[in-house]
Amino acid sequence: MRNNKKKKNSPNEQKRKVEKVLTDSSLRVPAILLPLFMLVVLGIVMLSYESTLLFKVQEYNLFLYTPLFFKQCMVSSGGLLTWLGTYFTQYFYHQWIGVLFLCLWWALLMWLTKKAFNIPNKWIVAVLVPVAILAIADFMIGYWLFYLKMRGYYFASTIGMCVVMALVWAYRSLPNKYFIHTLFIIIATITSYPFFGFYGLLATLCMAFITWRLEGMNVTQKVINTIVALLSIAAIPLFYYRMVFHETNIINIYWTGLPLFRIDEDYYTYYIPFYLLVAFVVVASLLFSKNRQTTVKRVNTWAISQVFAIAIIAFATYHFWYKDKNFHTELEMNHCAENLDWEGILTLARDWEDPTRMMWLMKNLALFREGRQGDEMFFYKNGDKKCDAPFTVRMTQTGGKMLYLHYGQTNFCYRWCLEDGVEYGWRVEYYMYMLKCSLVNGEYAVAKKYIDILKKTKYYADWAEKYDAMVKNPALIKKDKELGPIFNVLSPQDVLTSDNTLIEIYLLNTLAHSDGNNPMYQELTLLAALQMKDIDLFWPRFFHYATLHPNAHMPRHYQEAAYLYGHLENKVDISNMPFDKEVIDSYNEFMAAAQSHAGMSEEEMKPLMYDRFGGTFYFEYFFTRNQKSY
Repeated sequence: MRNNKKKKNSPNEQKRKVEKVLTDSSLRVPAILLPLFMLVVLGIVMLSYESTLLFKVQEYNLFLYTPLFFKQCMVSSGGLLTWLGTYFTQYFYHQWIGVLFLCLWWALLMWLTKKAFNIPNKWIVAVLVPVAILAIADFMIGYWLFYLKMRGYYFASTIGMCVVMALVWAYRSLPNKYFIHTLFIIIATITSYPFFGFYGLLATLCMAFITWRLEGMNVTQKVINTIVALLSIAAIPLFYYRMVFHETNIINIYWTGLPLFRIDEDYYTYYIPFYLLVAFVVVASLLFSKNRQTTVKRVNTWAISQVFAIAIIAFATYHFWYKDKNFHTELEMNHCAENLDWEGILTLARDWEDPTRMMWLMKNLALFREGRQGDEMFFYKNGDKKCDAPFTVRMTQTGGKMLYLHYGQTNFCYRWCLEDGVEYGWRVEYYMYMLKCSLVNGEYAVAKKYIDILKKTKYYADWAEKYDAMVKNPALIKKDKELGPIFNVLSPQDVLTSDNTLIEIYLLNTLAHSDGNNPMYQELTLLAALQMKDIDLFWPRFFHYATLHPNAHMPRHYQEAAYLYGHLENKVDISNMPFDKEVIDSYNEFMAAAQSHAGMSEEEMKPLMYDRFGGTFYFEYFFTRNQKSY
C-alpha cells in the first residue's frame, strides 16, 4: 500500500529552504523591504518630533520661480545642487510633503548605493548607512539653523550623494575597451563639477578606487585611470575657477556644495557626517566585487548580524539627533507667535523647567498681547539658560525680529532682516518681516517690492496678496489683527541707534525711560521699569498708569511692587492706596518666612521661598539676580 503520510522536513532541508528564500534572485525586491521599512519609521519620527523645525526650515529658505534666481544659483560651482535643494526644501511648508520627498530621495539613494557597489541582498542593511549619516547631518545642527549660509541644506547632501552613486554605477558598468573608462572619468568630472561641486569630485575619487576592483583591466589601465582621476580632481576645479566661476574663493573651490560651520572659528564636529560619507564610499569602492556570492551559510548568524547592524545604525542616529527641549520649545513658541496664538505660547511656558531668555521674552509678549502681563508675568519660572550650542546664540537671529516688530521697534526689525539677509542669504522670513515693517512705517512702495518677490514663491504668493490689498487701501493696515495693535506701541521717537545685539536690555532701557499717553504703550513703560527693578523709574510710570486707568483694577504685580517699594524706602506714602488684601498678606508672609530662614544663605533659601512665593514680585526682587541676556 502507498503510504500517504507526509514526511517531516529534516532540519537541513528546512535550512536549505530558508537559504533559498534569502538568496533566490527572484526575491531581490522583497530584500529591499527591510531598509524601506526603516525609512518609513524615520519618516514618521521626523513628522512626529520635528514638524515645527521643518516648517521653520522652509521659512529660512527661498526659492523663486524666476530665471534670474536660477542664474544667481549658478554663479558658483554646485549651483544646480543649491537650486534643487532650495526647490525641494520649500515643500516643508506642508511637512508631510517635504518629508515624503526627502524619503523618496533617500529611497533612490539606497537603490543607487546597492547598484553602484553591487551590495548583495544578505547585506542589504548596508544601504541604510549613508541614509543614517545624512539624517544625522540634517538633524544634529540645532541652532546652526539660524547661521548656516548654505541654501537647500536639508536636501543638497542627499541629492549630491545620489549623483555620486549614479556616476560610480555608470562607471563600473562600462565595457572595458577603447579607454572608455578613462574618457568617462574626464567627461564626468567636467560635467558634474559645475553643477554639483564637491560631489562631482567625490564621484571621481570613487572611480579612482573602484578601478582597482574591476575585472578584465590590466595594471597599466588601472594606473592610468587612477592618475587621470586624481589629475581631474586637482585641475578641473582650477580651470572653472579661472574661466567661469570668478566669484568663488580659491580656497573653497574643492568644497563647494558643502556647508560651512564657521562663526569666528570652525566647529569641526559638525563636519563629521560628511567625513563619514566620504569614508563610506571609499570603503565600499575598495570592497567592491562584481561577482558576489549570496549564499547564506548560517541563517542564524546572518539574522543576528542584520539585527545588530540595524541596532547600531538606529542608536547612532538617535544619539546624534539634536534633542534639546528648549530649542524645540523656542521654535514652537515662535510658530505660535506667527499665528497670533498667544495662548499656545502660554501653554508651552507652563511646562518649562529652565527656560532661555528668548522663551521668557516670548512668554511676556504673549501675556502683554492678552492684557495679562501685570497679573501673571511672575507665575512662570524665570531663567536664562544658555542655548545648547558651542557658540553664542544671539536673539537677533533666533526671534528678535519678531519681538521688535510686536513691540513697535519696526526700524530695528527691518535693520536686522536687512543685515542678516546680506550675511546669511535672503530667506522668506526676512521678506515677510520687512514687508510688515514697511506697511506699518507707511512705506508702501517698499512694501510692494517685497510683495512682488513673495508672489514668485510657491506657498507665499497668496499670503502676499493679502498685503497687496493693504498697499492699495492703507486703511486696512490698522484693522489687521497682527499689524493693528503695533500702532499702539510705536515709539514716539523714530530713531535707529545700536542695540549691540542685546535685544532684551535695549527694549527695557528704551521703554523704561519713555512715556506716553497711549494706554498700551504706557503700560509697556511701566512693565519695563518693573523688570529693571528701578524704583525711581517705577513710581512716575505707576502713577501715570493709575491716571490712564482711573476705574480699572490695578494688576497684581504693580501692586506688589508699589507695596514693597513703599516699605523699602518710605519716599512715597502708600497708606491710602487701595491694595488688595492678598497682596498685603503675601508680603507679610514673605517677610516672616525670610526672617525664619535668616541663618541660611541666599542659595539655600531660594528654593524654599520659591515654593511659596515664586509667583510674586517679592520673590523676583530679592532672589532673581544677574539674569544673562544674549
